[in-house]
Amino acid sequence: MKTVFFILIFLCFCQHLTAQDPDTTDMVMGIVEGEDTLINVEVKEIFVFPERKFKNRRQERHYWKYVAKVKKVYPLAVEARILLEKYEPEYYALESKRERRKLMKKIEKELLAEHKEKLKKWSISDGRILLKLINRETDRTAYTLIKDFRGDVSAVFWQGIARLFKNNLKDDYQPEDEDKILEEIVLLIEMGYY
Repeated sequence: MKTVFFILIFLCFCQHLTAQDPDTTDMVMGIVEGEDTLINVEVKEIFVFPERKFKNRRQERHYWKYVAKVKKVYPLAVEARILLEKYEPEYYALESKRERRKLMKKIEKELLAEHKEKLKKWSISDGRILLKLINRETDRTAYTLIKDFRGDVSAVFWQGIARLFKNNLKDDYQPEDEDKILEEIVLLIEMGYY
């Protein structure tokens, strides 16, 4: 019984010793002014959204359908950003147009093999959301991306196709204005709420 008692006291003592060590993992910058020290700490940004109130059941259903569409489309926009970061330096490092076209064809084949069946089932509004989210992730419109990588003629062609379906590849992402709800949903997805 005495040994158990001594072991418990020893463990408590060891626990007490380790708890007193100073935490040096988060070093912060400080400015000393006179006898005052001003500490500069970077705080994570916190987003606060108003409580979502719906006028009727139909409006609520519409909102949750929109959330579902954004959740479906958002991973592709993130993948587009990652692919752009990966292949853009490689693309511009190539000197001849022929090599650049070969690289673009290779990337296009890979993407179609991976996503073609999924994209066939999408609606026009899914595509519209994808265009907005690609603009959000890459800071470039879809028209600019096509123009940079496929050329002016291709960009004009695809803009014409988009206009037939009442889309515009030149539309900017406006998180403060027109795309406020979309931005809110994406932030909630990124934070893990949706």
